[in-house]
Amino acid sequence: MDATIDAIAVAQRYFDGWNRRDPAAVLATMAPNGTYADPTTGGPLSGEAFNGYMKGLFSAFPDVSFEIASIGVAAPDLVAAQWVMRGTNTGSMFGLPPTMKSIDVRGADFIRVAGDRIRSVDGYFDSGEVPRQLGLQVIVQPTSIGPFQLGTSARVSGSNARPGAFSITAITPRNVEDENNIRQYSRQIAAELPSLKGFIGWVSVTVANRMLTITAWENASDPQQLMERGRHPEAMNKFFAGQLGASAYTSVFTADRINASWVRCTSCSAMVDHAARHGTCPCGATLPQPMPYW
Repeated sequence: MDATIDAIAVAQRYFDGWNRRDPAAVLATMAPNGTYADPTTGGPLSGEAFNGYMKGLFSAFPDVSFEIASIGVAAPDLVAAQWVMRGTNTGSMFGLPPTMKSIDVRGADFIRVAGDRIRSVDGYFDSGEVPRQLGLQVIVQPTSIGPFQLGTSARVSGSNARPGAFSITAITPRNVEDENNIRQYSRQIAAELPSLKGFIGWVSVTVANRMLTITAWENASDPQQLMERGRHPEAMNKFFAGQLGASAYTSVFTADRINASWVRCTSCSAMVDHAARHGTCPCGATLPQPMPYW
């Protein structure tokens, strides 16, 4: 059989595995040390890492498919294929709830073939296109500038009560799959927080490879509720079983001094201690509600 046909046939088996959403079938087309890389992988993946990557995509887009727009041999052992990826986001991605929106993304793979197996796949596409089509915010920023490290954050509001304590959890992931699992647990736990006694507010922050959550409570004993129910105990068990995270700590800090919450009167522009004035400006106007402490 012609070597050109052979190389294309190997590549077609590879795409067939993707279209069946069958990681084992895709891996069966790869050489023992075969690698996959695209703009989102952070480098070449192989074996279990590649398997985890595919499972994550299939979980987020259970109906994902790849239409081959063109395919041909660019060199004796190199297949070039243009494709269109389509699918509907009905599963969690990046720890976020499903958007229920569909994507239509164009890209290309360069597939290096050795015999009847694939040595490497290098994929190229606009990595911002998927989140844009799903209506997700795309933040472009450096990971660090000099001594500063940058990241992202999210917030869940509870009440306007003064905090009596803060619980802080910090965890570092081992890899991208770990990071996604930690983010998913964090969001699930955050969704449970408003139902807990004494909950005031929650903020999550990801800076470089450190993932933190800071939760404000009315009393230092309130965080104990997290140990007794919900997703938090499950996440802790996975951490201590070696299935989640590389390192972590959790602590509770009590409040030493809570200063006044100042608001500006919309009538006379005076800055007023909202609590001390019971919500009324000396000019007689009703003050705006102060921002939550957390």
